[in-house]
Amino acid sequence: MKTYVSPTQRPDTETVVAVGSFDGVHLGHQALIAQLKAKSRQHRVPSVVYTFDPPTRVLMQGVEFLSTLPEKLDLLTRYGVDETIAVPFTSEFAARPKDAFLDDLRSLRPRTVVVGEDFHFGKGRAGGVDDLRTVAPEVVALPMHQLGGEDIKSTRIREYLKTGDVQGAQRLLGRHYDAQGVVVAGDRLGRTIGFPTANIRVPDGKALPLGVFAVVVLADDGTRWHGVANVGFRPTVDGKARRFEVNVFDFDGDLYGQELQVKFFAHLRSEQKFSGLDELKAQIARDAQAARDVLRDVR
Repeated sequence: MKTYVSPTQRPDTETVVAVGSFDGVHLGHQALIAQLKAKSRQHRVPSVVYTFDPPTRVLMQGVEFLSTLPEKLDLLTRYGVDETIAVPFTSEFAARPKDAFLDDLRSLRPRTVVVGEDFHFGKGRAGGVDDLRTVAPEVVALPMHQLGGEDIKSTRIREYLKTGDVQGAQRLLGRHYDAQGVVVAGDRLGRTIGFPTANIRVPDGKALPLGVFAVVVLADDGTRWHGVANVGFRPTVDGKARRFEVNVFDFDGDLYGQELQVKFFAHLRSEQKFSGLDELKAQIARDAQAARDVLRDVR
């Protein structure tokens, strides 16, 4: 998939375009992409996703994001998009009048524009679906996608993650929620109690569920392991900052500096404070066995 940061970077050809934040690339976004690809085949022109980095709500409302830009690009590639324009979303960009955004789209020479029916753009959200009809002969405005009567939206997924309900998030994403990060040095406490952990650093602002989870861990070379993850503040040892630590099963080696992808499969329990390291060690052993049971048939 080709990636640009401005519409001016791509070749001067006709396109079909889907516009939105695509944070999480959930089932609703996937419905937009399906329409985009269908129109791309119909018109025999490239499919282009015009998106924002960071997502608009992250800048305007300070919410956490579901997908880093690399994660989002990986997902858009997986779902078959030809090109992505990931525009840096800044306060200056948000303050542009709607006509400036329409000019951006017009330069892409879209045969069709695909958006959600509640899509707005420009300063004060002044632009809407009707304005898009001035830049393309066809506008497809999809209604809010639902699953079992529940709206599929990034806000709802963040709510699930906040309570540790990774299976609720999975339903709306159409896949297991995941986080990617680099393994960095920690305080090596896990090693001293027989459960060494990979301390994973993710970008600031990445939404993570709090608690203890059964997870699948993937390395860059495709190697997969099962494991148990703890996301939280480690109250037993008076931790202050949020940590994301994974005990990788059946692995004996050095993961420092490697980038890992961690897929959350099931919430095992909330984080809690124990009376000491012995009680913590016993609970970690129970957590590890519970995670092995959950992941027994996962390959």
